[in-house]
Amino acid sequence: MIYHAEMEGRVVKQWFVMGSACRFMALAGLLCLALLLSGCGTTYISAPDYGGRYDTSSLGARVAQTARSQIGAHYRLGGTTPKGFDCSGLIWWAYRQHGINVPRVTDAQAKAGYGVGRGIAMRPGDILVFDTNRGRTGLHTALYTGNGRFVHSPTSGKRVREDSLAQEYWKKRLIRIRRIVR
Repeated sequence: MIYHAEMEGRVVKQWFVMGSACRFMALAGLLCLALLLSGCGTTYISAPDYGGRYDTSSLGARVAQTARSQIGAHYRLGGTTPKGFDCSGLIWWAYRQHGINVPRVTDAQAKAGYGVGRGIAMRPGDILVFDTNRGRTGLHTALYTGNGRFVHSPTSGKRVREDSLAQEYWKKRLIRIRRIVR
């Protein structure tokens, strides 16, 4: 690489020679940094505008049924496939099977879509957000399936399962409901 510097009206050429091993390491580091930062700029949409072409309530039910089809799958931290899911990975995967992109991580899912007030009836496909005081954010997400039940990938060593909001543990920890499909 050549660097030019203007000094008292004359150009002084400075040659900077970097060994090929150092150049390789520098380029590899820059490539890793670029790949790491490229995920930071990802834009998510809550849901496409179907313009009334679909019965969105049944779409939410289909998403919930897709998630239910994974009951028994292993918990896997960072998992997003039927080989293993974490809580947000299950939701991300279920929506993706229906062409809907939702955020991949729990704290982003907790803000996705539209808020549903406590007095408004939940619908299948709604994302339930629980404060469990565990994990990186202390949040846990699940997918409402109807009739007071939800499907989720609970924690390490457990499998995807369906639970009831009537259970005291979940009832007192439900802090937010997010609707992706209106």
